[in-house]
Amino acid sequence: MTSNARPQPPLTVGFDLDMTLIDSRPGIKVCWEALAAETGVPIDADLVVSRLGPPLEHELAHWFPAEEIPALADRYREMYPTYAITPSPAMPGAREAVAAVRAAGGRAIVVTAKHEPSAKLHLDHLGIEPDAVIGWLWAEAKAEALKEYGASVYVGDHLGDVRGARVAGALSVAVPTGPCSAEELRAEGADVVLADLVAFPAWFASYSAAARA
Repeated sequence: MTSNARPQPPLTVGFDLDMTLIDSRPGIKVCWEALAAETGVPIDADLVVSRLGPPLEHELAHWFPAEEIPALADRYREMYPTYAITPSPAMPGAREAVAAVRAAGGRAIVVTAKHEPSAKLHLDHLGIEPDAVIGWLWAEAKAEALKEYGASVYVGDHLGDVRGARVAGALSVAVPTGPCSAEELRAEGADVVLADLVAFPAWFASYSAAARA
């Protein structure tokens, strides 16, 4: 007898990149210091890495005239693979979090504001293997990719990540491992706040079991 039941689509979880899956501060700091040396403009690289999340152009606007930003953004992205990939480690629990989704038969995707080729370089270097990487999307715009891939959960560290999850109709899982505190993430509307990604596999096991029941 043939069953008419439709197979369930894979449970899809989206992850932010910077300060969620990877600690990109060391590499980004070196790259900004190199840009400062090349342009002769004094840049406080420690300040830059204290507020990661928004697109590169937002940060460049703090240091350079508007008319220079497009060319400097291109130059920064040219320099990035040389300076930023090797020094940037995975966040604690990052590999295990992505692996937990895939081991459960789900899909793990990365949705980030970062230049997509740079995002892929980071993940390849660290041996983190999502099913897809989508770059160039920030805050509410992340909902475009989350909806396209049918993500029911989005994990991030920034208030913009919470907003992106909400626009997509996805559960917002937040980790206060970036510039935003747990209290700020909750106030923005995060549905779940974990201490870090180390706690994610246990949470996801419970969530996925309930979702498939």
